[in-house]
Amino acid sequence: MGNWIKHILLLGLFGLLILIRVFENELFYDPYLLFFKNDYLYMDFPRREILKLTIFTTLRYVLNALISLGIIYLVFKDRSIVQFSSIVYLVAYIILILIFLYFVINPRQEDYYLFFNFRRFLIQPVILLLLLPAFYYYKLKK
Repeated sequence: MGNWIKHILLLGLFGLLILIRVFENELFYDPYLLFFKNDYLYMDFPRREILKLTIFTTLRYVLNALISLGIIYLVFKDRSIVQFSSIVYLVAYIILILIFLYFVINPRQEDYYLFFNFRRFLIQPVILLLLLPAFYYYKLKK
């Protein structure tokens, strides 16, 4: 694959991540988007449908994870790195969704900030931002 094709594909995948973020209100059910944009420390917890919220949060996580795995593959061209990343994404999802559901089911005002940060790992490609430099450093040392 030519270098310019790789760059175009990477640009396209990063563009997809941006589009998911830009159209999050239209694509996903998430009552917390507006809640966390406002002064949430002084607001009541929003009404939510837990099953619907879990499904849409999972969908968003899966989309971000698949796109991120594509980016990791294009950058490093190493299947073992992609396989390891897949395991990281799966384990992270299980841990994060359990913590997310705890905060959704048991809302307490003193936990809002912590909930906001755990939720961020599920709905944004933060794990990609951690894995790219880690694998780059790994490749340098190898």
